[in-house]
Amino acid sequence: MQIDLWTSEIILPEMADLKGFDVEATDGSIGHVDEARYDVGSSYLVVDTGPWIFGKKVLLPAGALTRVDLDNKKVYVRLTKDQIKSAPEFDERTYMTKDYRDRIGEHYGAMV
Repeated sequence: MQIDLWTSEIILPEMADLKGFDVEATDGSIGHVDEARYDVGSSYLVVDTGPWIFGKKVLLPAGALTRVDLDNKKVYVRLTKDQIKSAPEFDERTYMTKDYRDRIGEHYGAMV
């Protein structure tokens, strides 16, 4: 089954705010949600990795989510730490552009 990279299969309660939730890769914690967007066909999370990879932020497409635990404020993704660490560098100025999204899609496309 092919997963749409930019669409989450997880149904969240209306107005669920994931900002600040911890993010868990398949092999451990990677940081916390700094921003979450729920636009149809282009949903994503911006994750602040903190000291794990020297304060780097990463963009994770919504298709990478496997579960959201609202009670414990955790988001689970189907990616490893290495897959996330090797993602294209997050750029505050260009992360909303088609070019950046295409690069993210090339990186994560076969992984999710």
